[in-house]
Amino acid sequence: MSTTETPPTSPTTPGEDLVIRLAEPDEYEAVGALSYAAYRNDYTISDGYRAQLVDTAGRTDEYEVWVAAEADGTLLGTVSILRAGFDLGGALREGELYFRLLAVSPDARRRGIGARLTTFTLDEARRRGYRVVVLNSGEHMTGAHALYRGLGFVSDPDRDIRIHDDDHEIVVHLFAREV
Repeated sequence: MSTTETPPTSPTTPGEDLVIRLAEPDEYEAVGALSYAAYRNDYTISDGYRAQLVDTAGRTDEYEVWVAAEADGTLLGTVSILRAGFDLGGALREGELYFRLLAVSPDARRRGIGARLTTFTLDEARRRGYRVVVLNSGEHMTGAHALYRGLGFVSDPDRDIRIHDDDHEIVVHLFAREV
């Protein structure tokens, strides 16, 4: 169903020197800082979730960490795509590609980078032979929900989950889109 072959970097949009590529190990700390800054800018972040956001190296066994960067190497955004062979403990259905931790630097907002990273993920799913792309998003992440809905993702309430984050219970919505 999927391949471990790494695709070439994404083409840039005319007039914009932006490339989407796999993060380099020496960038993991910066990717974590960017992710934390992006989420902290919009949401209250628990210590546990902060630890997940900043631990880029810790998720590379299960996820490919992709970055959107300017030609000079400045990191603008990131997304983590689940590697083949991992199924989130049975939560994924056949033919689904899962991604998480989409983040855009607060300084790079309003440039379409979140949409570009999401579209890149859809393209990767097609390239790898997946039929559907899915993600989870916390109930309070309404700005992200608007982005996903605008790109054709649909909420599937039957697959929502409840998690405990510190002392709070959070509903985490599942969004899906066919590719």
